[in-house]
Amino acid sequence: MATLSIHFDPAVIARLTSASGDDTIHVTLSIGGGSDGASVSPVVPHGPLAALMQAGLLKPDTVLTFHQRRANRSGRAVVTADGQLIVDGHSSPFPSPSKAAEAVTGNVINGWTLWHTPDGSTLDQLRQKLDTQ
Repeated sequence: MATLSIHFDPAVIARLTSASGDDTIHVTLSIGGGSDGASVSPVVPHGPLAALMQAGLLKPDTVLTFHQRRANRSGRAVVTADGQLIVDGHSSPFPSPSKAAEAVTGNVINGWTLWHTPDGSTLDQLRQKLDTQ
């Protein structure tokens, strides 16, 4: 018996979770030709995080976090393959680190210095590293 595996991009999941009860979502599945199945075109990152991703300094599915002790606030976001950020508690992806940070904090804030990678680096530090390469 054949196995069916379906992978949805995080942006698709975000769209599905933001749909209201009255929305109709159409999903089309097709069988690809050839012996190795359907070819999948690679997702190309765009936007502010694209250069970091193309240089291999930031990868899709990386979890970014921050914690502000004085404000007793923290946040978590996941990098999508196309260079956006999906923030916990928000159904739509954000195009930039600062917009994602603003969604969590409620304030205009520099997301480049706020978000940290799992190794503790800020996005701004990754950007500086990119500039020195």
